Amino acid sequence: MIARLIVVMLSLCLIASSALAQGAAPDQEKQTSGMDFEKAAKMSDSQKLSLATQYLGEMKEVLSQVLGLLKEARAEKDVIKVNCVNEKLTNIKGLIRIAEQADITLQEAVAKNEQDTATHEFHKISISHQKIKVLKTEAEQCVGELAFAVGKTTVEVEVDEDLVPERDPTAVPFPETPVVRPPAASPYQ
Repeated sequence: MIARLIVVMLSLCLIASSALAQGAAPDQEKQTSGMDFEKAAKMSDSQKLSLATQYLGEMKEVLSQVLGLLKEARAEKDVIKVNCVNEKLTNIKGLIRIAEQADITLQEAVAKNEQDTATHEFHKISISHQKIKVLKTEAEQCVGELAFAVGKTTVEVEVDEDLVPERDPTAVPFPETPVVRPPAASPYQ
């Protein structure tokens, strides 16, 4: 009985110490994520719904823009660009699915007057919106920056006849090798 009590007390101490350790996060992280949660918590339900609808519209617009970039990359027949843009496009589609599901759950939470759930779902949509903006920029970089790094290369060499000797110094003459034929394998022809 006493052993069980000691085990319970030790486990509670461990849980409390881990909770305190988690609470000691860096100040910068607290400022960025905490402010977003606080702003979302202070917003009215109608503001959350309208902003979520606006974010979803912007996300779908980004999707169509990145699809245009993919079409351009395919027209150029550049496999590297196509793969890079396609990777970003796949991530964008996944984030849009998450945001659409969160929007549905947000509307349900607002209808049920569940403030915490509504704030959480709005935060999901907001994070998806921010990540999609970054992915759009990365997709544009796929098409833009790689354009000059990959492609056909032409080299033109101009030779000044006055400075170059008549005989090419890099052309090394090979010594004549005598051809030695092996004897016939069979004396009979």
